[in-house]
Amino acid sequence: MSIDLRSDTVTKPTPAMLEAMFTAEVGDDVLGDDPTVLALEEKAARLFGMEAALFCTSGTMTNQLAIRTHTRPGDDVICDQLSHVYLYEGGGIAVNALASVNLVHGERGKLTADLVLDHIQPDDLHKPISRLVCLENTVNKGGGSYYTIPEIAAIRQVCDDHGLRLHLDGARLFNALIETGESPEAYGTLFDSISICLSKGLGCPVGSLLLGKADFIKQARRYRKLMGGGWRQAGYLAAAGIYALDHHVNRLKLDHARARKIGQMLEHLPEVEEIYPIDTNIVIFRLNQNILAADYVDQLARKGILAVPFGRHLVRFVTHLDFTDEHLENLELKLKEGVVSRS
Repeated sequence: MSIDLRSDTVTKPTPAMLEAMFTAEVGDDVLGDDPTVLALEEKAARLFGMEAALFCTSGTMTNQLAIRTHTRPGDDVICDQLSHVYLYEGGGIAVNALASVNLVHGERGKLTADLVLDHIQPDDLHKPISRLVCLENTVNKGGGSYYTIPEIAAIRQVCDDHGLRLHLDGARLFNALIETGESPEAYGTLFDSISICLSKGLGCPVGSLLLGKADFIKQARRYRKLMGGGWRQAGYLAAAGIYALDHHVNRLKLDHARARKIGQMLEHLPEVEEIYPIDTNIVIFRLNQNILAADYVDQLARKGILAVPFGRHLVRFVTHLDFTDEHLENLELKLKEGVVSRS
């Protein structure tokens, strides 16, 4: 049995999701008449209490569209040094928005109101103009760490006081919501824009949504077309998103519980030096200094366990829809056999 813990993007549509896709009514999304895309966008916007939404291919696209729409060339974007918009989007802030990046050293990828305040540029012609703050929830490189509403509200207040806009990379936002019990509507009142991924914990084959005010989404739609992101009969994919929002949110609790059980398994491995706090579905652990993550991941693969190196000595596991209790039991057996070769 192969155990794929590389990411929660590796899932396949369930039979019920496939049925929804196969029976979807479609049109031409560029022409604005795909009824299933329109239904998904309306559903997501209503869920978060926001005016409009835009269905796109990926979370990178929705984040980059948001940054470009919020900023002008030469503006400054404040984000954490571990943030996805900085590390994993191909330098898109520079290429797409022609903006600079002001990196913050937060705790496990999380900003605070004081940190944001400290990084706002002064009114000085030598400095770029601070325009946008980007948060990530949950934080991938932070091991699935998440914000709470009071933490975000304090950052929102700083943004309001200084005329900054606030964007959320909510690729795994539903993982945070399941843990905190907070409502999507509360997020809609705090952010100028929100990106949510359907292809991670929610189990869709592809797709993300950008949410915001109607005029903001109208401009983002123009940029999506400019970037080649317009698509035609996208309703087949949008149907998967509707199904996921209806059926795959509450089950995220299972992913979190299984991630914590993996953490308990790792505690007994002699090669594991540290395990990051496991808040949601991401497990990051540090190996002893004499073991390289790339080598360790290779040894895991030989045992049928797929993972990714997340630094020189860091390894990441991510639980997901297709990682079951049977996989969990099999993982425990394989880890007990030992991973590191010993002479």
